Amino acid sequence: MEIRINKEIKDYHESLFFGLSFRQFACSVAAVGAAVGVYFGLRNIVGKEMVSWLCIICAAPIAAAGFFKYNGMNLEKFVIAYIKSEFFCSGNRIYKSENVLFNLYKEVLADDKNKQNKSKRRKKKNS
Repeated sequence: MEIRINKEIKDYHESLFFGLSFRQFACSVAAVGAAVGVYFGLRNIVGKEMVSWLCIICAAPIAAAGFFKYNGMNLEKFVIAYIKSEFFCSGNRIYKSENVLFNLYKEVLADDKNKQNKSKRRKKKNS
């Protein structure tokens, strides 16, 4: 008997129903419910072929939401991050380097230059 152990604890997901996590199972049930609802709601209005395509179109995004993972984010977190990065925080980003050490010693270097200039002036006056 083998027991599968994940190398990373964050990769562990408890499976509840049919090897699916609760989120995946709930989204699958919601997708089936949406497909059944669309079928019984529209079967008398449009033809069988059109209803079958509408069932697939309505159920697919709901089912995909349960299984979607991108960089450890589920669908809701991914959509929020995408909207933030593309619309709220978008714009031209200009890389501007900063020499921290130079900024710290700027005053010390300026004082040294002034002392050197003063000593050069004194030497010229004395010459």
